[in-house]
Amino acid sequence: MVIPLGALRLASSNAHKARELERALPGWTVELLEADEFPPEDGETYFENALIKARFGRSWASPDELVLGEDSGIEAAVLGGRPGIHSARWGKPGSSVDRLLRELEGKNDRRARYVCELVCLLPDGTELRARGTLEGEVVRERRGTGGFGYDPVFVPEGETSTVAELGDEWKATNSHRARAALKLLEEFLGG
Repeated sequence: MVIPLGALRLASSNAHKARELERALPGWTVELLEADEFPPEDGETYFENALIKARFGRSWASPDELVLGEDSGIEAAVLGGRPGIHSARWGKPGSSVDRLLRELEGKNDRRARYVCELVCLLPDGTELRARGTLEGEVVRERRGTGGFGYDPVFVPEGETSTVAELGDEWKATNSHRARAALKLLEEFLGG
């Protein structure tokens, strides 16, 4: 299935995610869904949460739009994969990174990974799905001013800088979200 370049409607209010996805999908524009409220993310997996968002977006978007649902998180190995699907809500607003650092305090195993699941619903009801991961580790203190979320404490495998230090250009081709977007692009292009 070859889908012409165009616009995607992201079922989210997170402008950072929209810009990151747009950088990762050359030739596409990614616009946020204009909804007052979004459904609860009560799925048990990233895929289920992304699908909930995509289906919600499909009900709001115009019939000819492609709708994208996204769910992502960070999984710390020593914490049994937590916070995982609860990453965005793992603490009081703005304190999720602090909670992760507290929970890892005194732990030598700092391995973690970012996970992103994308679900795209086409106007004809076809569902495309893509997943991207990025292995790395959590450092002991925040470093850098770029990115968002856990980026100031996550160092990708093979790097010495946090994602916040590596910046948006690096994220456009290397982040978990970019990797999922690349796989989705392959689906769009008939891969």
